[in-house]
Amino acid sequence: MSFAVVILAAGKGTRMKSALPKVLHPLLGRPLVTYAARAALDAGAERVVAVVGHGAEEVSAALEPLGVRTALQAEQLGTAHALASARPELADWDGPVVVTMGDAPLISAATLRGLAEALPAGGGMAMLTFEPDDPAQYGRVLRDEEGHVARVVEFKDATPEERAVREVNAGVYAFDANVWDFLAEVGRDNAAGEYYLPDLIGVYQRHGLPVRAFKAEDPTELLAVNDRVQLATVERVLLDRLRARWMREGVRMVMPETVYLEPSVELAPDVTLEPGVMLKGTTRVGEGAFVGAYSVLTDSELAPGAEVRPHSVLEGARLAAGAAVGPFARLRPGAVLEEGAFVGNFVEVKKSRLGPGVKAGHLAYLGDAEVGAGTNVGAGTITANYDGEKKHPTIIGPRAFIGSNSVLIAPVRVGSEATVAAASAINQDVPAGALGIARGRQRNVEGWAERKRRKTEPSEKGTSMEEETTS
Repeated sequence: MSFAVVILAAGKGTRMKSALPKVLHPLLGRPLVTYAARAALDAGAERVVAVVGHGAEEVSAALEPLGVRTALQAEQLGTAHALASARPELADWDGPVVVTMGDAPLISAATLRGLAEALPAGGGMAMLTFEPDDPAQYGRVLRDEEGHVARVVEFKDATPEERAVREVNAGVYAFDANVWDFLAEVGRDNAAGEYYLPDLIGVYQRHGLPVRAFKAEDPTELLAVNDRVQLATVERVLLDRLRARWMREGVRMVMPETVYLEPSVELAPDVTLEPGVMLKGTTRVGEGAFVGAYSVLTDSELAPGAEVRPHSVLEGARLAAGAAVGPFARLRPGAVLEEGAFVGNFVEVKKSRLGPGVKAGHLAYLGDAEVGAGTNVGAGTITANYDGEKKHPTIIGPRAFIGSNSVLIAPVRVGSEATVAAASAINQDVPAGALGIARGRQRNVEGWAERKRRKTEPSEKGTSMEEETTS
């Protein structure tokens, strides 16, 4: 079935108490409005138009990568006025139109398609309904003997019998092509002076066209976001769905309620995620890999069997099979650990490739470096890659040994099987198989402690020896 979708996303969202437009607030790493857009596209909509208003340029920029068109509602005069604002972008469209909300991210593609398919074949409209646990102040949907919508009665106007009805209006609709003409019949004779979409129910009925109801199976789909509390509620629902999905596919989560992950993350079977793990962006975790407690991975890739130990932070990093990092390690963008490489506690790696079997056990910084297979990097090693203007590379050959507390001042090369003596400041290349030593020769000053003590002891006259010497 062919249909278009209009997403209402023009509101400011004052209850969010934020300068950021409501529909751009992040939800699991994505702007809120993109959930409605993705659902529309996944439902098979041939055209998707978002009606924007507050923060129009920013909202349009967020939707553009998805191929969503935008229409400006310069003045917010109600939901029916918002739909009318989308008309220029649908001027050549004469098919059904589904209208959904930009602040309702849980509505599924299946529900949108089902609503479109619920349209009467001979013309009319359909409305999405649901049965919440507490209907509260929602408008009640009253059906006729054939099961079609007879009318929607607001709670304040309903009789006790009507209030007992649990089916309520969700505010999501499907219309036939008549809607563009019928919008002209919607008035604004109400307290707010606005044009409302529910008024189209009466318009369609006056024209003798049926109004059908399509009930959502899962009431949580209709949770909308109007403040930060509701944003957190929706986020919990999405997280529960994601966790359940991945655990059913073979991922082990220890204390799953503490694990945060985003929809763009991919996990393989037999992955283990410990408590407090956060997986963001395009992170990929291969089969049997392990992510330790309170580690944060963003846009990173772990090959099968790789290990991230607790309290490590990875951003734009790649670990090959059998590579391990942490605990308390940091891998910045461009960090690559090849098979069996190991980075330990308080080691930072940036834009560097560590070859197979490389070990940097603790307290080191490796930036803009290439480290050959089997090399050992001692504690306190630093590649001094920045001269104040440019970054420079450090190249270390295979099976080299870099002694503790060494500084490799780039650009510099250390050859294969070379050794850098501990506490050296290397600013020249070290040939293959050579020992590089760059430190001052040790000199021991005998009796230093005694002389120091005597200088600081008071004399019998109450003055120090230094004062007597200099007087």
